[in-house]
Amino acid sequence: MRLDAAAVAAFYGSPLGEAARSMLARRVAAAWPDVSGLDVLGYGYAGPLLAELAGDPQRIVNAFPAAQGAVPWPERGLGASVLTEDERLPLMDAVFDRVILVHALEEAQSPHHLLREIWRVMAPEGRLIVIAANRLSPWALSDATPFGHGRPYSRRQLSALFTAALFEPLAASRAVYTPPWNNRLFLKSAEALEAVGERLWPSFGGLVLMEAVKRLEARPGVPGRRVVRAAARFGARA
Repeated sequence: MRLDAAAVAAFYGSPLGEAARSMLARRVAAAWPDVSGLDVLGYGYAGPLLAELAGDPQRIVNAFPAAQGAVPWPERGLGASVLTEDERLPLMDAVFDRVILVHALEEAQSPHHLLREIWRVMAPEGRLIVIAANRLSPWALSDATPFGHGRPYSRRQLSALFTAALFEPLAASRAVYTPPWNNRLFLKSAEALEAVGERLWPSFGGLVLMEAVKRLEARPGVPGRRVVRAAARFGARA
């Protein structure tokens, strides 16, 4: 069962959630510095990251899984939220140029079917970023954050999922080296911990990010080594 949207919202209202949002937004901005003129979809609980995208998108939609529930988004202006099922999005084919999945894949009943439905609504050569708990990190083990619920993933596992769903993995990184505690000392040092963590223990970032591109035909193999080398696209060292 998915964690309720209100619980996810409460996390992002906490100091720890704000620190995580800031570090994730920086990674996404490094990959997508300007979304002007593009159609953008967020799926799961993506509002905190959608709000940080730079540029003037043509269309932006924040879709929530029905089992998670929804919250109004954005806080001001016309609402852009929709409640939907993982395997049946009420959206047209081949529309979205950019898609962010966060608090989505880990608790999906069928991650493959969710990704295939996301593939359907994406434009050819559209880009997808998935953010999930890193299976090697304390964040995957802690119930104190939404990332401790559902299945955590390694980069290799995400790469295999993408390839099976006709996406080509392009870049991967880990992020959020702060322990999953609302501890003032750690949170004050979050940026320093991020820099040190990337350099000294890159495998143990709390979250894993992977970018992929929609392909119209399957390509053989899982390009794990090339994906690892492309981590700099997210502003990371490894």
